[in-house]
Amino acid sequence: MFAHIAKLRFLPLLLTFSSLAAAGDDVLFTSSVTYCSPPESLLIQQFDVAYYAKNQSIWFNISAASVDSNVNVTANVMLNVYGMHPVNFTIDLCSLFSGALCPLPMYNFTGSDSIPLPSSLGVSDKIPDIAFQIPDLEAYAQLTLTEVNTGVLKACVQATLSNGWSAHQVAVEWATGALALLALLSAVYYSFTPDTLAPFRLFDLFYLYQWTASTAFLDLNYSSVYQAFTTNFAWAMGLFPASATSPIQISINNMRHLTGGNMADATGGSAVALVNRKLSPYNAIASSASLTSSNQYAGIGIENFRSSSIMTSANYVSGISVASVQELSAGDVQLVTPSSTNVLQAGVPIYVNFIGISTANSFMTVFLVVLMIAGLLLAVLSVGYCVLVATSQYRRRTEGCVADWCYRYPSFVRAWLLRICLIVFTPVAIFAFYQWTLKDSWLSIFLSVILFLAVVGYILYSIVLVHRLALRATPSELYAQPDFLASYGPLYAIYRLERFYATTPFILAIFMKALFIAFSQTNGVVQVVAILVVECMVLASLLVLRPHKSKGADVLATYLAITRVLCTGLMIAFLESLNLGAIPRVVIGIVIAVIISVAVIVMFINTLMNMGIMRLVPARYRRRPGATPGGLDAEKGAGIDGKECRPRNPTPERNIPLDPDVNQPYPGSPSQTVTDDHSLYSEESGSTTLGSLIPRRWSMQPSQTQNHSRSNSQSQYSPSQSNYSPSRSNCISDASSPRQSIPPSSLRTQSPSHSRQPTIDEHSSFP
Repeated sequence: MFAHIAKLRFLPLLLTFSSLAAAGDDVLFTSSVTYCSPPESLLIQQFDVAYYAKNQSIWFNISAASVDSNVNVTANVMLNVYGMHPVNFTIDLCSLFSGALCPLPMYNFTGSDSIPLPSSLGVSDKIPDIAFQIPDLEAYAQLTLTEVNTGVLKACVQATLSNGWSAHQVAVEWATGALALLALLSAVYYSFTPDTLAPFRLFDLFYLYQWTASTAFLDLNYSSVYQAFTTNFAWAMGLFPASATSPIQISINNMRHLTGGNMADATGGSAVALVNRKLSPYNAIASSASLTSSNQYAGIGIENFRSSSIMTSANYVSGISVASVQELSAGDVQLVTPSSTNVLQAGVPIYVNFIGISTANSFMTVFLVVLMIAGLLLAVLSVGYCVLVATSQYRRRTEGCVADWCYRYPSFVRAWLLRICLIVFTPVAIFAFYQWTLKDSWLSIFLSVILFLAVVGYILYSIVLVHRLALRATPSELYAQPDFLASYGPLYAIYRLERFYATTPFILAIFMKALFIAFSQTNGVVQVVAILVVECMVLASLLVLRPHKSKGADVLATYLAITRVLCTGLMIAFLESLNLGAIPRVVIGIVIAVIISVAVIVMFINTLMNMGIMRLVPARYRRRPGATPGGLDAEKGAGIDGKECRPRNPTPERNIPLDPDVNQPYPGSPSQTVTDDHSLYSEESGSTTLGSLIPRRWSMQPSQTQNHSRSNSQSQYSPSQSNYSPSRSNCISDASSPRQSIPPSSLRTQSPSHSRQPTIDEHSSFP
């Protein structure tokens, strides 16, 4: 019966973030209850039912009433599991209990109890173990009452089933939030140097979270497990889980209703009850071919049913807490029909309602969160400035460093304002555009315009300044001005000089995706194809331009782009027009969740490396001991050391022009300069071995002729002993007394042709 469902038995193991069960044992319970037709004969106020496999008992809490008299009905019971119907039978109630239910008596029943099921029913044999382990089970039961004589539908009730397992977990939300906080602290610590990677990786991490959440905003028939997985990252979009009684949501509701808003508020029950029946977990389209009922009991004999119906109730206490099931149970009963206005469509409506926020409140929730972030940023920066001012007043004698910080602090403020705008750009663009399509509250629309213009305006202003400076002068001018680099470096400091513009296409891609998400919300084909094209263009630009300064940074950016392209391509399977089965969609959803989870783990490792975690690695395993924590070398896995063992490569801010007199080639034998303490100077050529002119008396040392020849021979035949160091040479020269009288060197008088040491290019061969 459940052979097709058994194929999913290994899929829960694929989830990286496996959920915890709501109860310790295997359980199935109703997670939502709705009317699927206007109630006439049967009214339900509460319908909570749970089945426990360990002791084969049923717990129920039902409040229902039969209000129509003189009605003879037949009852059809149908169970839909991933689009299949393992149970679908019809019972003539007049044939039960000697006709006691014919006509249907008017009765008000309210009760709660736990009763064991007889083993003769064989319920445990008909429910496979996988049904208790699949996260976000897609199953529901439907009861319909049809009048015998007229065939009129008198009652229709649907109840979704759950097993307590879900890919949405509070622990995952806290873990991803802790990683973001760690990246934030690292970014603040290393943001004092514009070319460090940690601040840029903060944006990459947040964008990975936001992109994961936005993948569930399309008009697609997502599997329930993937829909639940994406809600773990809703907080990165400014959508924190709420309830209908939340003070913030109540305030937003009041504001909307006072300013022309007439859309529905969030419900107190589960949002699953309001989902369009064509989508998961109902899968009505996939099961339309098998809706024909049969007058069979699907393996449950009429005798067993009758014998169990006269069973005496007993207060059987299950080993599972009833309160844990009641928290996830049905709650209020609503009417949901194809013509209802409260039906949740695919995309943003289903996503935001799943976390307790109504569709009309989505933008205002993001607006308030962005407002809180702006206030917190302003408070922190103000406190930092006050500390600098107080320190400068307290240390007037040693105010060099403090004064420098006071001078650089405005650039620091502008840089972090730009970083925050880049981080909130994705949710602001998506939900501002989406608010314009709702046409609900004029105040919400006005605030969305103000916020969108503020965020986008500052980003565009910064981009214009960067491009104007690079085009009017040269791109190197972007790095030659320290204040400009510190202020607007978040847009280009991570890229190579000739690729300073690489951020602009990426921001344009985010803008284009927001347009398709908001304004093509009723056409999933256009959304997924357009976003796939945009992601492919971003990937192609990375492969062609290779804009980053280090190979490791290019590899990481390309990997994240490939992840987005691959996941977006897999989402084509969620198109409603393809009518793909529920089980394949579940498999694809889990695969996408695993791919995204791996990307999050990669970003976690990268964050640790940018924080200087390589300090803990022994020095012999480090590739480059001179790497700087949080710098570009950290992207390559380089080691971190306390001091530099060799001169660092020149950077734009260190690119100081050299004096032409000293910009001369060094001698072919560095060891000679260490042992001779002098330089050979030629009046004819004007060359010098050390690159600068010195008095002639320093080159007249006849007592050193023999040592010079020995040193020269050693440098030619023992290159391993040549250890030239400019600092060491300077120390030796300084140690010589300028007042010392030295006779002329015999080397100059006897061998004038050796007045200049050959350069590296002039050597015929090296040993």
